[in-house]
Amino acid sequence: MAKRDAGTGAPERPTGFQAVARAAELLGMFTIDQPRLSLGEMTERLGVSKATAHRYATALRQAGLLRQADGAYTLGPRVVELASAALAGLTVIQVARPHLERLGAETSQTAVLSVWDGEAPVVVRVHDAAAGRIVRIVPTTGSRLPRDSAQGLVFGAFMDPADDDPRLREIRRDRLAHFPDVVEGIAALASPVFQGEEIVATMALVGTGATIASSPRAAMSRKLLAAAKALSLELGHVVEGDK
Repeated sequence: MAKRDAGTGAPERPTGFQAVARAAELLGMFTIDQPRLSLGEMTERLGVSKATAHRYATALRQAGLLRQADGAYTLGPRVVELASAALAGLTVIQVARPHLERLGAETSQTAVLSVWDGEAPVVVRVHDAAAGRIVRIVPTTGSRLPRDSAQGLVFGAFMDPADDDPRLREIRRDRLAHFPDVVEGIAALASPVFQGEEIVATMALVGTGATIASSPRAAMSRKLLAAAKALSLELGHVVEGDK
């Protein structure tokens, strides 16, 4: 039961810490599968009165963290800015650039770094090595990738090493995942990047189906594996054979 103000008998307003925690809880209700919530849904999930939920929603709207349209709330533009700032702070993004540039130059393909945002891979850095080509394939930074993309399969294989799916076992063995249908005619090849013992990113090559290797023994595959290994070593990962 909520505490009541001794003078007015009205419910006591939450402390600053409680208010921040409640606002964070509200923002966490929005997901890829449910990007829109009504005030009633927020009220029910927070377990507060409609007036209290409305007060939180209004404060978050004023801060740019929520927006309202057609009777529902969605995450606001300020969330995108904060997400970008958070991603920019990840060590892997800061140190990956020369590795991506070198990989792109060695393969003449677009090199892409992705991290896991809790639900899916998201592109955080791209190096386009195809300058001067008639056709250029450049994924958009900030775009989310499907779970069955090359990057998604790599994350799935190494985040859950107990998963006995034959395809994931093969990816763990080769440290490579090939996906031939990013869109029609476009393929991707991805490899894991580790920080310590945890997978923190994937490094991938994206290009036409005719130019992206599918065999783990191809020269392009070996170059990608070497680049991902070099970045992992810089982040403190120790390969078993190197101990």
